[in-house]
Amino acid sequence: MSSVIRVRPHDKYPGVYIVELEDGTVKLATRNMVPGHRVYGERLYRFEGVEYREWNTYRSKLAGALANGLAEQPIREGDSILYLGVATGTTASHISDIVGPTGRIYSVEFAPRVMREFVLVADVRRNLYPILGDARKPQEYRHIVELVDGLYADIAQPEQAKIVADNADFFLKEGGYLLLAIKARSIDVTKEPSEIYKREINTLKERGFEIVDVVHLEPYDRDHAMVYARFHRKQ
Repeated sequence: MSSVIRVRPHDKYPGVYIVELEDGTVKLATRNMVPGHRVYGERLYRFEGVEYREWNTYRSKLAGALANGLAEQPIREGDSILYLGVATGTTASHISDIVGPTGRIYSVEFAPRVMREFVLVADVRRNLYPILGDARKPQEYRHIVELVDGLYADIAQPEQAKIVADNADFFLKEGGYLLLAIKARSIDVTKEPSEIYKREINTLKERGFEIVDVVHLEPYDRDHAMVYARFHRKQ
């Protein structure tokens, strides 16, 4: 494997690093909060006594959005986040690195089999809080989740924007951020992705979200877009 020449903080995205390798390739990475531990087979890099984890753009939609130039990376150290559709924790583990030990990621997943895998990640990363639940029913985990700084959603459901907005009404702070991976084919396979994106974004606007940026995720994910927005509660 090619050795590391340099690791530097990303000049645009806080908490994200650029790893430069001897063969000329450049990788996105996060600083590993749990040195020695991998989550999904990602490469680990050591540089000047610090361990970094490769953030694979083909495995994480957020990494793909950053690689494609998302306007901002809003997640900060110490943030509390509600993550809808956490799956086995690939992206959540990198968010875990960014928010660090003082942050909290309330991690909702509907499928028990998938949640069993995620719990193994959460056992090691103590800022991940597994919640076996249905994102369509935020009232059912209202007693667990606090008011959060940000909401991340990657859910294969029709009406993704409505589900996100319902959760925001319960849990997202005024001015809080949303990162929503819209899966066009999960919503309606008969419609063009551009139609789906427009409809879902209109729903977000109607429910109090100000759209900051929309980035398409090709070539990393087909028929996906990442929406970055800010939430303003309707008076």
